[in-house]
Amino acid sequence: EIIQKFGIGFAPDSWDALKKHLTSKGFPEDLLVEVGLLSRSERGSTYDRFRNRIMFPIFDVTGNVIGFGGRVQDDSKPKYLNSAETPLFDKSSNLYGLNFAKNDKSGQVIVVEGYMDVVTLYQYGVERAVASLGTALTARQARLLKRYAKEVVLCYDSDGAGVKAAHRGVGLLRDADVRAKVLTLNDAKDPDEF
Repeated sequence: EIIQKFGIGFAPDSWDALKKHLTSKGFPEDLLVEVGLLSRSERGSTYDRFRNRIMFPIFDVTGNVIGFGGRVQDDSKPKYLNSAETPLFDKSSNLYGLNFAKNDKSGQVIVVEGYMDVVTLYQYGVERAVASLGTALTARQARLLKRYAKEVVLCYDSDGAGVKAAHRGVGLLRDADVRAKVLTLNDAKDPDEF
């Protein structure tokens, strides 16, 4: 049920599975590069941007797919890979899961780091979580949150980078005139593990 709600899928370990599928449906390669599904090599050939990754569609606040995030299942790097910036997708102006969290009536939004944090919290009944798409919270995201919440709780990973991002995020939220709090998880590295 959660997989269907969030549209979670899988990109096979292939350099051209998506390319073959979409070009067979009539989509031109240049368009697929422009929207960030294919990448272009230095020699000019194209290949699937996402390979052997769990795939998370990224929706805008109204529920339209504007990009994708892919997560590896092992220790490969990068752990997360987002769609490239496109005319549709600007990761500093969007929040993963806001299309669902905006419906929560509590007036509070919880900002976490990753897709799985949002999905797991939702699965356990916390339907007001969003993720900042692999970046630290931005001023544009803070202003977007102001439209949907009176209070924002930052619940980032418990590592040094998460603590630093939380401190920076509190300042951005206050600048946007949003009440901000920080939730620290002492017995887990992130909300998904908790």
